[in-house]
Amino acid sequence: MSAHDSGNSAQQPGPIPDEGDVVLYEKRGAIAVVTLNRPDYRNAQNSVMTYALDAAFVRAVEDAEVKVIVLAGAGKHFSAGHDIGTPGRDHHIKYENQAALWWDHTDRPGGDQRFARETEVYLNMCRRWREIPKPTIAMVQGACIAGALMLAWSCDMIVASEDAFFSDPVVRMGIPGVEYFAHPWVLGPRRAKEILFTGDRFTAAQAYEWGMVNRVVERDDLETETFALAEKISAMPQFGLALAKKAVNQCEDLMGMRSGMDSVFGLHHFAHAHNAEVGADSLGGMNAKSMKATATTAGDTQKDGAK
Repeated sequence: MSAHDSGNSAQQPGPIPDEGDVVLYEKRGAIAVVTLNRPDYRNAQNSVMTYALDAAFVRAVEDAEVKVIVLAGAGKHFSAGHDIGTPGRDHHIKYENQAALWWDHTDRPGGDQRFARETEVYLNMCRRWREIPKPTIAMVQGACIAGALMLAWSCDMIVASEDAFFSDPVVRMGIPGVEYFAHPWVLGPRRAKEILFTGDRFTAAQAYEWGMVNRVVERDDLETETFALAEKISAMPQFGLALAKKAVNQCEDLMGMRSGMDSVFGLHHFAHAHNAEVGADSLGGMNAKSMKATATTAGDTQKDGAK
């Protein structure tokens, strides 16, 4: 879900509050644990978190003792997606690009600003993390919504608790899906269309049935089961793991994943521009509160959501 409202630099807010370490790093033997740490905001991803995540991943890659990386979320939820409304929303602040060779977005207007920022922090950061040469496991509990799917999908494996739920509701904004558009590859075309067309949540059990997650476990067993899997993988030769990961990723790309994402990223930004031209803002007038109010589960009309 995109984090820009208008792209008008004249309306940019001021400094953001210091929230401390929004990403935590821990090493447990051969396993590095990278934890999203904004639980008060359901681990909504601002740019501070994005670059802290990248730094943590680099640290794990450069440590020869680390064989596997686990990505976790502090608190009740893995992540409610991209930050579109917390006090720490920092779309207006300049950061040094790590994933894309492009100009800074902060002094650019309109679509130029959105495209520059989202190329860096959304599409290309996730692609960069997908290519980490060590196995990565997303450990998911509670909400995994919109931009959070991008984090989980960038990982090689997903272990989910029974209470985990997933959705990409951004079609409600008139946008065809999140920026890292992996839907047809991780869900299959028909399920991808279903979750996009309806905006419905789907459960961990459904995600397992559809092949999106590797294992579903009881909430109390989530950490134990995830680390047991990580330990088993860590016994394999490091270079062999890196080559096996590269082999599968290359095959996905030969099936059109990378070029498909490029084409949909253009549609995503066309939708932003259309929204800004015909309405009040690039998000189709939606915000965190209205997205939460419209969240539903398949076959259900209950209005309750993670955002």
